[in-house]
Amino acid sequence: MKLAVLLREDLPVWQRLNVTAFLVSGLASAHPELIGEPYLDADDTEYLPMFGQPLLVFAGSKETLTAAHGKALARGWTVSIFTSELFHTGNDRDNRAAVRGVPSDALDLVGLAVHGPRNAVDKVLKGASLHS
Repeated sequence: MKLAVLLREDLPVWQRLNVTAFLVSGLASAHPELIGEPYLDADDTEYLPMFGQPLLVFAGSKETLTAAHGKALARGWTVSIFTSELFHTGNDRDNRAAVRGVPSDALDLVGLAVHGPRNAVDKVLKGASLHS
């Protein structure tokens, strides 16, 4: 299995980080089995669990994002998305309304996150490169 985030390559760094944080929260909520055990330090202080496997971050063009979105939906996957409109909203209700008002094929995607079999994720993200 593979966890992956795909970001639009023209985003400023602060937006890439912000979008990634939001997208992975969607994966965690949809796939709780991906979360590992809590962390403990030598003093037995407990820390929150995180994904139990690596998450890879990719970058691609707007066209690559649109294609990946379509391929993921065609496979019946639940996908975490972030659209450009969400940079201008200030809360979850407005975020959902901004997405709700746009048909799937017209979303101005700036990022998406997927989870699936390794080869299938590679096919969905075809054309993207590892984020550098």
